[in-house]
Amino acid sequence: MFNFLKRVLGKTNEAIKDIAPIKRKVIPKEDFEDILLEADVNYDLVERLLESLPKKINRIQAFNSLISIFQYDVEFKESTSKPFVEMIIGVNGAGKTTTISKLAYRYQQEGKKVILGAGDTFRAAAIEQLSRWADKLNIPIVATKQGNDPSAVVFDTITSAKAKEFDNVIIDTAGRLHTQTNLSEELKKMIRIAQKAQEGAPHRKMLILDGTQGSSSINQAKAFDDMIGIDGIIITKLDGTAKGGSLFSIADELKLPIFYIGTGEQPKDLIVFKANAYVNTILDEIFI
Repeated sequence: MFNFLKRVLGKTNEAIKDIAPIKRKVIPKEDFEDILLEADVNYDLVERLLESLPKKINRIQAFNSLISIFQYDVEFKESTSKPFVEMIIGVNGAGKTTTISKLAYRYQQEGKKVILGAGDTFRAAAIEQLSRWADKLNIPIVATKQGNDPSAVVFDTITSAKAKEFDNVIIDTAGRLHTQTNLSEELKKMIRIAQKAQEGAPHRKMLILDGTQGSSSINQAKAFDDMIGIDGIIITKLDGTAKGGSLFSIADELKLPIFYIGTGEQPKDLIVFKANAYVNTILDEIFI
């Protein structure tokens, strides 16, 4: 876990080294502030974190301050329903399709039967990309033509999963900008149809956030949460950015569970997010 995170947060840790090139037992408060800001932690949050810290900060004090951000009540929404239906949400380019392949692979490795639903009918490329992943993983997929009603895909995928006793259903959704009213109505309809196909579905609505966007992705998340209610978050592309500290801001602002971090482009490149490991990986670059 630590080795994975160290690699994923590589660019963030390089940025930290630019500010604090030598590891120390204690660091001045000002240096700690600069490090957090450089890692893309929101300014207001940084100021709050510093309020209770002394002028010279040791590792334990830094850890206790940072870990407190993740100490909010969350429900890691699970269900005994079969099939367990997940709807994957996020803007174009966030890495939704690749993340779906990672989730599907993860469930496969747990011995579960998985089916995909290509619910992003707005882009032909999205249907093709998801179908390619389904082929690679040898997983069935329900797909239709570009422009067709995505709610029909939702209904057909869930009813097929029920009939064939699948364990997991993963449904892709369109990733147009969250400001568009038609996307909002489309997502709401997909949820209504899912509930008609199976009571309680979708059991989990998972938002994919692009780590390279840093704290700016928070507004996207708030918009989707207001729109349909988000149950959890997966962060992608952290390995390609120095904004690894944005997870602090995301957790602080949204108070939603962070389920996974994407660590690369392959289906196996997905790790469970652990706040302790995340904080310690960053502090390893600062303190002896």
